[in-house]
Amino acid sequence: MWFPVVSGPLAPYSAGFVSWLVSRAYSPSAAAQRLYRFDQLSRWLEREGLGVDELTVVQAERFAADRRAAGLVTWVSPRSVVLPLGYLRDLGVVPTPAAAVARGPLEELLAEYCSYLRVDRRLSEHTVRDAYGPAARLFLAGREGPDGLGLERLSAADVSSFLSRECSTRSVSGARDLVCALRSFLRYLHLAGVIERPLVWAVPSVADLRDRTLPRGLEPAAVKRLLASCDRRRTVGRRDHAILLLLSRLGLRAGEVAAITLDDIDWRAGLLLVRGKGSRHDVLPLPVVIRSSLGHVVNVVLVLVLVSEATRILSASSTSSLPLLCVIVAGGPRMPGRGAQRRQRPASSECAGYGCRSLAGCRGAWWGRIGRSLSRSSVTWRG
Repeated sequence: MWFPVVSGPLAPYSAGFVSWLVSRAYSPSAAAQRLYRFDQLSRWLEREGLGVDELTVVQAERFAADRRAAGLVTWVSPRSVVLPLGYLRDLGVVPTPAAAVARGPLEELLAEYCSYLRVDRRLSEHTVRDAYGPAARLFLAGREGPDGLGLERLSAADVSSFLSRECSTRSVSGARDLVCALRSFLRYLHLAGVIERPLVWAVPSVADLRDRTLPRGLEPAAVKRLLASCDRRRTVGRRDHAILLLLSRLGLRAGEVAAITLDDIDWRAGLLLVRGKGSRHDVLPLPVVIRSSLGHVVNVVLVLVLVSEATRILSASSTSSLPLLCVIVAGGPRMPGRGAQRRQRPASSECAGYGCRSLAGCRGAWWGRIGRSLSRSSVTWRG
């Protein structure tokens, strides 16, 4: 995860700011975004010649106003500086303003609702402040009058009218977030006795009409071009080719491909164990073309593992014959013959590069003995 480097007067507090965000259940990506905002605020303070102790609510409003005047559309509200101010106030480097007292029935109800979410529902501070609190405030906007909020007269028609007005201006994900927050607020109103009847049922689900047609796959010509783009002379290219075959021929998800291990492949039976969602395991037939592509990748990995194990106990001069290394690492018997004879007898396995280009295809005279030796070793091999 990339994190920006903060410069300016707030630079000494950047590392602590990230830790402070993580402790409040912010994800790494969300923390990186807010650290970038922290950096923009620090650069603005440096341009204005202000110190950290001079960062007040008034200066935060100036920061937002300057961004609006520059034509920017992000972080143009004083609320965008709430998190940096809260962190710096916790450290004591920024003056803490006098605590605002909730005034009026609207502020009192919102304060009680937010306290319910934090204490009873155990929601994180940023979820309450950024999602549920603003949605409840938006729903109650305009309802405050001389006789209070008038929530005792709240009906399902009011809920439907609010949603039809607000959801039309939002994306599908934004409408879903609003609906989820509104359900929570209406549930609280009923539990607190503010309204007599539960109105959660009046909040409909958000219909997503996108992608209602059958999913369209890639054209066969496009798949061929994609597979042909992999340089199979290189290890990375063979790996990419195997991954693309699993995605295109078997229709696996990316996470299912990433979860495949050597134990999931039954080479002799031509079967593949797929670990899907919800701990579901399915066995799929493994076509020959995919089995061959996977074999090339697995062979290189096994060769590297065997060589790395062997180099711990052998000198560099004794690594000229890979089959011999396999036997020595496995603790099996040494092959008869000397020098060139020892190297030539498994020559039908196309030894080259790392020593053996295709372990599964080896047909040398001593391969059976090597296989039996490997089966007794700690190296797991199914081929």
